[in-house]
Amino acid sequence: MCEIMTILAALAFTAIYFFGKRSQAVFTTMLMFWGAALMWGVDCVAEMMAGEPLFDISREDTVLGFIILGAGLLVFAALSLIGRRQPQL
Repeated sequence: MCEIMTILAALAFTAIYFFGKRSQAVFTTMLMFWGAALMWGVDCVAEMMAGEPLFDISREDTVLGFIILGAGLLVFAALSLIGRRQPQL
């Protein structure tokens, strides 16, 4: 479930970046979520090769997905605040 949630967050931030506001905070968060999606994708393939199902839809995996989303949004908020304090050149 964390893989699905991470991919959805990456797609959402990609849409915001390309169709909305192009800021450094959005771009950095987008790349962070795509990197996490790639990491979870490799993990899903390794688990599938070991005989487990492709996606884990357990409660623990869902909680992990929400933790990942919360951490990503926290980083986005911090980058947005830092970006507002710096003067634009």
